[in-house]
Amino acid sequence: MESAAARPRPVLTAGSVLPEDAGRAALVARVHDPEVGGPCVAAVRGEYAVDLTAVAPTVSDLMEREDAAEVVREAGGGRVWRLDELLEAPAGLRDAPRLLAPVDLQVVKAAGVTFARSLLERVIEERTGGDPAQAARVRARVGQVVGGALDGIRPGSPEADRARELLVSEGLWSQYLEVGIGPDPEVFTKAPVLSAVGTGADIGVLGASVWNNPEPEAVLVVDSRGRVRGAALGNDVNLRDIEGRSALLLSHAKDNNASCAIGPFIRLFDGDFGLDTVRGLDIDLRIDGADGYVLHGSSSMREISRDVLELVAATHGPHHQYPDGFVLFTGTLFAPTEDRRAAGAGFTHEYGDVVRISSPRLGALVNTVVPSEQATPWTFGVRELMRSLARRGVL
Repeated sequence: MESAAARPRPVLTAGSVLPEDAGRAALVARVHDPEVGGPCVAAVRGEYAVDLTAVAPTVSDLMEREDAAEVVREAGGGRVWRLDELLEAPAGLRDAPRLLAPVDLQVVKAAGVTFARSLLERVIEERTGGDPAQAARVRARVGQVVGGALDGIRPGSPEADRARELLVSEGLWSQYLEVGIGPDPEVFTKAPVLSAVGTGADIGVLGASVWNNPEPEAVLVVDSRGRVRGAALGNDVNLRDIEGRSALLLSHAKDNNASCAIGPFIRLFDGDFGLDTVRGLDIDLRIDGADGYVLHGSSSMREISRDVLELVAATHGPHHQYPDGFVLFTGTLFAPTEDRRAAGAGFTHEYGDVVRISSPRLGALVNTVVPSEQATPWTFGVRELMRSLARRGVL
C-alpha cells in the first residue's frame, strides 16, 4: 500500500469535534504546549481550552477529585488556546500546540467480545486462521449453525450453557465464544500509559497486516477506587489476520505504535450525563478513503452483552488495583464484512483512510490511517512527564 505521508489531512474545527450539547458538558482535554515542553490538563469552555495544570497537574489527579466537574466549569486557569488552532496543527508537529489523548497516567484496558455480532466475527477470524479469502465461506457456515441463537443471551446464564452445548456438538466451540457467553469477560491491556493518540493524529496499522479494521467504542474513565467518572470515544484498532492466526498474538495485534486513539475529550459525569447515558449511546463510524471509498457503520451500546459496570468489576477490585485509575474500552458491535479490494476479501484499511468515530453526546474522534512504522514515534513517557511538571513547579 502507498504511504500516506503526503496525503491531505482532514480539516477539523471546534464545531466538527465538540458534542452537540457542549455548552452543558464538563469536558476535559489535554494540550501539548511547546512553550512549557509538555502536556497541560485543560477545560473545554466554549470554543476554547483553558489550562488547569496548576489546579490538577494530571488528568489522573483530576479524576480523583469529588468536585472534578465543578473544577472544569469554574476553576481559574492559565493559558487559553482556541480549539480551532489546536485542531489545525498537523499530525506529529512538535512546535505547535495541539490536542493530545485526554488521558495520561491511567492504564489503558480493553474488554473484548462484548457484542454477539462481533463475537461471531472473532470466531470467523479464528476458523480462517486470519485468512480473509476464507471468511465468506466460514461466515456462511457459522451463520447457518448459530443463526440467532446468541441474540439476547446473558453470558454465564443457563441459556448460554445451552448455546455452548449446541456449538460444541457442531464442532464450532471457540475461545472467543468462551469469553463472549461464558462467565468471565475478556479484559486485556490495550496500550502502555501515555501512548494513546488524540483526535487529529495519525493512527497506526501494522505494516504486515492485510486484514484489519477500526473498532469504534465507548471508553470509560475510572478512578483509583473503581468509580466511573466520565467517558470518551476510542478506536481499538483491530488486526484481524494477526489475531486470527492465534489468540496468543493478541498483544502483537493490539499494541503497536499509534494503534490506540482516545478523544476528543473526556466528558465528566454530572446531573445531565451519566452511566445510563453511556448505556444508551449510539456510536457512528465513517471511513473516507483517499480513493473516494466511503464506509458507514454504527455500534449501539444498548446491544452490549454485559453491563458496563460488570466490565469495570472484572477489571478493578480486590483482585486488581489501579492507583492512578484506568480507562476501559467497552467493545464494539461493528465488524465490517463489505468487500473492498476484491470479491470475498471483506474490508481492510488502506493508508490514508480518514476514520471518524462520533456520538452526539461525546463529539468526534478523527484520525488518519498510516503504517505504525511511519507514525510519529512515541517518545514522551512517564519520566518526561514528571520532569516537565517538576520544571513548572506543579508537582
